[in-house]
Amino acid sequence: MKRNKLLTNGLALLVFILLNVGASLFYTRIDLTEDKRYTLSEQASEAVSVFNSPLVIDVLLGGELPAEFAKLKTETKQILEEFASKNENLKYNFVDPLSDNPQPEATISELQSLGLTPANITVEENGRVSQEILFPWAMVNYNNKTIKVPLLKNKLGASSEERVNNSVQNLEYAFADAFTKLAIKTKKRVAVIKGNGELQDIYLADFLTTIRDYYNIGAITLDSVEKNPQKVLDQLKEYDLALIAKPTEAFTDKEKYVLDQFIVNGGKSIWLIDQVAIELDSLFNSEGSSMAFPRDLNLNDFFFKYGFRINPVLIKDLYFTQIVLATGEGNNSQYNPVPWFYNPMVFSPNNHPVNNNLEALRFQFANSIDTISNPYRKTVLYSSSPLSRPEGTPKLISLDIINTPPNKGNYNNGNKPVAILIEGEFNSAFKNRIVPVKLEGTKLKGNDNKMLVVADGDVIKNQIRNNRPLELGYDKWTNSFYGNKEFLVNSINYLLDDTGLINIRNKKVRIVLLDPEKIAEQKTKWQLINVGIPVLLVFFFGFIFNTFRKRKYSA
Repeated sequence: MKRNKLLTNGLALLVFILLNVGASLFYTRIDLTEDKRYTLSEQASEAVSVFNSPLVIDVLLGGELPAEFAKLKTETKQILEEFASKNENLKYNFVDPLSDNPQPEATISELQSLGLTPANITVEENGRVSQEILFPWAMVNYNNKTIKVPLLKNKLGASSEERVNNSVQNLEYAFADAFTKLAIKTKKRVAVIKGNGELQDIYLADFLTTIRDYYNIGAITLDSVEKNPQKVLDQLKEYDLALIAKPTEAFTDKEKYVLDQFIVNGGKSIWLIDQVAIELDSLFNSEGSSMAFPRDLNLNDFFFKYGFRINPVLIKDLYFTQIVLATGEGNNSQYNPVPWFYNPMVFSPNNHPVNNNLEALRFQFANSIDTISNPYRKTVLYSSSPLSRPEGTPKLISLDIINTPPNKGNYNNGNKPVAILIEGEFNSAFKNRIVPVKLEGTKLKGNDNKMLVVADGDVIKNQIRNNRPLELGYDKWTNSFYGNKEFLVNSINYLLDDTGLINIRNKKVRIVLLDPEKIAEQKTKWQLINVGIPVLLVFFFGFIFNTFRKRKYSA
């Protein structure tokens, strides 16, 4: 008996030793979550694995945090542990920039000057309400370069649970994107097309500054096509993508043919088109009105061949963004936000990596897009709301509409596409047509390609203050933020991304939070349960034990 007991104990000790030796030699992590939130995608693993010197991440979420941000901190730590398991050079730490700070205002100003937008949150505890400022950002440092990573994803009307879900869902992509920016060596090239009255550089400044981390940017002017089309085409072929942002002057057939051959030869393209000529500034006159006219860009036949048509209509939408109008005179002037039905607020259907988990977009005097049956794949990325309608042009647009309540019964022709993605093996738009000019290296059919079309040229336009560009998507009049920049950055990344990094955005994560209302209502109840039940169990088992002992030893 004693020998068997020693043998059993010895065997158990041997197994214990072998398990510890094996654990020290072989390291693995097991993700037991249903949504595999802690399992990095192949693209994310590749993005972090390339660094061979210290990669330091400072997360500005240290200290005591409200429940929502405490959860975000925990999830951020978890995802960084996963990244660190792929590369031992990655180190991270959590810091509170405002803790024990004798000059918090100066620190806040400094952080804001770096482009770190704070989050103002309301904290309610024991019936007391207070305001706190947090900076939900991470700074990824490698060698002498730093990339800012936003950790918080806001969406209009989102609850606390939805905001945390959106933020956690974006973490892997946000960090992988930062690693990609730091490691990139060979940048693809983006051509900003000029010569047809496109937006001035100052209105594109914020977007172009943002994508400089990924791409080299240059300008191609189509004015030279008339004299030397071959030279322009050869220059254009050196670029990977052409950006055409709100042209206002008609394209010649030669210019269209040069762009067509760029596309058929593999060049990606983004078309941001206003098919109606009208600007909000043109309404600020003594009459408070202006005529909206169809704009002839001579692109209808060109677009038709690629499978779509931009209609010369204006979308009037009951899901709108606001404009600000002044009332009164002189020092008594007041600036009030008012509804503007010609500036639709469009929401993402979350049907593609480009638009997944994005804030609403702001459109201004948008048109509608019709798709035409052909072999190309077309994905509607954004549409107007169900409570919208197209209005034909020419049409008189007046500021008086803000004083007339809309009749919802008239807004039943909505869901009009305003942004589409076209993919396929593009044929030349000049196939079976007489070409306007002879060019070398032309093709009638190309390989797989992609094209983005948005029926609003202003979707890329940043506002200006004191002759300096503001962030794209920020409205200085209403102090609102929209998702325009992130949508366009995602779009250009998708069009040019060969690594599949953008597909990380398809990952779905669900974080379940406690209901704060139920917590407040049932706080006392659960406190009694958590404290009382263990005490009662102790008394119960003590009573059973004593009763058992009395019966056993009383005999």
